[in-house]
Amino acid sequence: MIETSTIWIVIILLGLGTFLIRFSFLGLIGDRKLPRWITLHLNYVAVAVMPALVAPLVVWPEATGGALDAPRLLAALAALAAGLALRSALWSVSIGFGVLYFMLFVVS
Repeated sequence: MIETSTIWIVIILLGLGTFLIRFSFLGLIGDRKLPRWITLHLNYVAVAVMPALVAPLVVWPEATGGALDAPRLLAALAALAAGLALRSALWSVSIGFGVLYFMLFVVS
């Protein structure tokens, strides 16, 4: 078991680290206009992060012991198709959730 003082030191250091990361953007350059090339690259951050978060949950889901299964694969494909067709992240996620829960209901 880890000592209580060690846990608090880690929590405080992580909090300080995340504060400094946020402050570097908001506090130091928050009132300045960013160059055009940076804003163009920042537009793609969400597009890159979302698949990186979702792909491991589809390909190696904890619920199935890491085995690929049809409900999650179909939900991911439905979310991808909805995103391409509707150009809306909210609808894409909603349709993906709907297909996932429907398929889990049908399979079980």
